[in-house]
Amino acid sequence: MLSPPKSTKFVVVIALILCALIWLCPPPQSKGQGQMSGPALSSKPWRPNKPFAEAGFVGSEACTRCHSTIAASQPATAMGHALETVAEARVLRTHPQLTFRLGPYSYQITRQGQQSFYSVTDGINTINEPILYSFGQGKAGQTYLLQRGGAYYESRVSFYKEIDGLDITLGYPRSIPASLDEAFGRRISMDEARNCFACHSTAAVSGRDLQLDHLVPGVRCEACHGPGREHIATVEAKKSGDLKIFNAGDLSPDELTQEFCGSCHRSAEQVIEMNMLNINNVRFQPYRFFTGRGHDPNDERLSCVGCHDPHENPLSESRSYDDHCFSCHRSAQALKSPRVAKVEQSQGRMAKPCPVAKQDCVTCHMPKIELPGAHFKFTDHRIRIARAGESFPP
Repeated sequence: MLSPPKSTKFVVVIALILCALIWLCPPPQSKGQGQMSGPALSSKPWRPNKPFAEAGFVGSEACTRCHSTIAASQPATAMGHALETVAEARVLRTHPQLTFRLGPYSYQITRQGQQSFYSVTDGINTINEPILYSFGQGKAGQTYLLQRGGAYYESRVSFYKEIDGLDITLGYPRSIPASLDEAFGRRISMDEARNCFACHSTAAVSGRDLQLDHLVPGVRCEACHGPGREHIATVEAKKSGDLKIFNAGDLSPDELTQEFCGSCHRSAEQVIEMNMLNINNVRFQPYRFFTGRGHDPNDERLSCVGCHDPHENPLSESRSYDDHCFSCHRSAQALKSPRVAKVEQSQGRMAKPCPVAKQDCVTCHMPKIELPGAHFKFTDHRIRIARAGESFPP
């Protein structure tokens, strides 16, 4: 990916626009920019172009032979539950009846055995369809994929954990729909459906084909590392050299954050191209990270994996991230002791120490921002000095 120069903000913006123009696989056009919208399929370099049987997916269980700890625990993470089947969806199982009203329209999600049904009525006519899949594991919310007349639809209402109930799906207007069909949800294209499944599940997409009969719910090992059959055969044959598996750790910090993680979590190019320069982009971490004043595309400490282990859930305690901050920032002791300063300089700790506090760095420099309509506060990954009362920096 092109790394824009940092001389002026004008140059950065121009470089980003140029990147967007030459981006070979742009995100699909989205009318509502709901929770399920995803990026281009080819952003991840390993994506298979063969039918499932030829692609070589083997399942996370096969990975446990050599990577027992990671492969056994990763499926239980939030990424591992990015998509759930209706039968296993915890939110739907524990909420047998959910209701919501929008003007003349009444919504219900009801549980019947291992299925959940989504219905909307205007008091005269009713549309009632089974939910196919639950997108999102419910930490913030959960949106539902429906099918009607052979087409896929995104539910107009979603579940939100904070209110323990339904509300308008993020990205939809709160105005009254003009018809029952519009109230039901938004019809999504096949391109968008592929992107949704590509970012929320494993093995559901081959090339430009959806293969839902092979879908593995959630983001598992092969969603990020690619099909494992050839890798296992190579390791068992004790061959050296190319291990026939994709490892994002081999990418540069900028490629990993913007192109690999950004392919689903929204890169700077995608946000610029979508013209989403408002508070809605607070949930797109790669873009927010890029806009920070201290962003260095070549510093491995300033990448997604510099702070997060992708095989585990993000740490919840703010103090847990202090060591990551100190990997760049000098300590207050370094200003008083030449010996300490020399040691820290050898470690690459050259940034200024914080004059205000020595712990809980992210509470001030990566504040949690309430996103209107999301019923959730997102950690803003634009590292900065956040001051009370300031406007949101897009």
